[in-house]
Amino acid sequence: MEWRFYGRDEERDLLGRMVDRERWFFARITGRRRIGKTALVRRVLERRPHRPVVYVQLPDAAPPGVLAAFRDALDVFDVPRDLVSPPSTLLDLARAVRTLVERGYVVAIDEFQYANRAAIAPLTSHLQTVVDDLAATSRPGVGGLLVLGSIHADLVALLEDRRAPLYARTTDDLELSHLDVASVLRILADHATPDPYRLLFFWNLFEGVPKFYRDAFEQGVLAADRTEALSALFFRSSSPLRSEAERWFLAELRGRYDTVLQYVARHPGCTHADLVDHVRRTDADGSHQVASYLKALEDRFAMIERRRPIFASAKGRKSRYYVRDTFLRSWLGALQAPASALAFRPEADLVARADDGLRRVEGYGLERLVRTLYEERSRKGVGDFPLGEAVGGFWNRGDADIDLVAVHADERRIRVGTVKRDAARLLPSLDALQASTDALLARAPRYREWTIEPVAVAPVVDRALRATLEARGVRAQDLHDLTQDLL
Repeated sequence: MEWRFYGRDEERDLLGRMVDRERWFFARITGRRRIGKTALVRRVLERRPHRPVVYVQLPDAAPPGVLAAFRDALDVFDVPRDLVSPPSTLLDLARAVRTLVERGYVVAIDEFQYANRAAIAPLTSHLQTVVDDLAATSRPGVGGLLVLGSIHADLVALLEDRRAPLYARTTDDLELSHLDVASVLRILADHATPDPYRLLFFWNLFEGVPKFYRDAFEQGVLAADRTEALSALFFRSSSPLRSEAERWFLAELRGRYDTVLQYVARHPGCTHADLVDHVRRTDADGSHQVASYLKALEDRFAMIERRRPIFASAKGRKSRYYVRDTFLRSWLGALQAPASALAFRPEADLVARADDGLRRVEGYGLERLVRTLYEERSRKGVGDFPLGEAVGGFWNRGDADIDLVAVHADERRIRVGTVKRDAARLLPSLDALQASTDALLARAPRYREWTIEPVAVAPVVDRALRATLEARGVRAQDLHDLTQDLL
C-alpha cells in the first residue's frame, strides 16, 4: 500500500478556509521539525490549483545565501521574469513578496526563524512595510504570506515581541502538534499491524511525528521486528535518522546544557535536587547554573518539560523534569552511545544494547502513552471515562507515587493506576498503589467521598492476570482496550 496523508483534518480545514477567503492573510505555522508543516501546506494548496505558489526554505546564511535561495524558488515555481525580477537585496526580496501576493500568489517562507539572525535581521523590517501595505490595501483576489518555523522561541521573538518589526501583524496562527494516536494506529494498520508492542515501540521513538513514520515506511521496517527496525533506522550507512537529533536538536544548543539534558533523558522524572547533585559530581563549578540551564531548556528551546503532581498548586516545588520530545529522549537515553560506537563494535552488539536501553526508556513512554490515550478518548467521546481535567500522576516527598490519576468530575470518580511495561510487575505493585492512593486522599481530602477506581495497565494483560487483578478489586487495561475504539 502506498503512503498517504494521515490525520490533520482540523488543521487542513483551518488552513483551507484561510486560503479560500480570497483576501490578504499573514499566517504563522509552527511546530517541531519533521512534524509536517510543509506537507500540510502542500496538501492544502495542491487541492487549490488556481492558487499559484512560491515556496522557499530560508537558509541559516548571510544575505547572499538567502537571496540565492529565493531566486532559485522563483525559477522552480516558474514565476515570469516580467512579473518579478530576481532580487539582489533583501529589500528587493520583500518587494517581490508584495508583488507576488498582489497577483494572487501564496508565498510560503519555511525556516522563518532564521530571520532572527543578525545577518539578515533587516529582512523583517522590509517585510513590515510590505505586510502593512497589503493589510491596508487588501482587496479580493490577493494572496497571502505563510511563515513556517520550528524554533518556537525565535518565532515568538520575530512575531510577538513588542519591539519586533512584525509584532502583532499575523492574521492567523496555527500550531502543529503531534499526530494523535488514532492516526498512528492507521499508519500501522495500513503498513504493518497495530499490535500493542509495535505501537509502544514506534510511539516511544516517534510519538506523532509523521516524517519519522514515513522514513520507517521507506526503509520497509514498519512491519519488522525491533532489532531490524533499529538497524535500518539508526545503525546502517543509509540510516535516515542516525544524525537527526545531533543535526536538528542538539546543534541548536551548540554544546551547551548537554550534562543537564542527557541526565534528564536517562532519568525521566528527576528532581531539581537530583540534577544539582549530578552536576556537582561531574562539574563542581557548574551546579549553580542548573536553574538557568533548566529555564533555557524549558522556555527557550522547549526541550524540557516540568510536571507537577496532580492537584498541586502552580507554586508547588515538587516538580519533576522530563525531556519533552520522545525522539530526543530515546536518542539521548538509549541510542546515542551505541550509534556513536558503530565504527568500533559489531552492529549486532550495538543494536542489542540500544534495544535494551529502549526497553528501559519505554517504561516512562508507556505511562505517557496511557495518559495520552485517556485524553484522546475523552476528547473524542469514546470509552467510559470522560476527563474533568488533565490526566496526570501523583507523588509526594515520601514514597507515594501513582503513575496515572484521572478525574471524572461529573460523576465524582477518580481512577488511580499502576502502569508497567512488564505485566508481571502489576500484581506486586498493588500494595504500593493502595498506600499511595491513601496519601493522595490525605493530600486532597475533598475527594475522600468520591469513588476511587484502581486500574492496572500494561501493553498486554492476559486473561488469567485479568481474573487475578479483578479478584483484588482492580480493573485491568491494556493497549488493546485503550485503542480499540479509536480505529
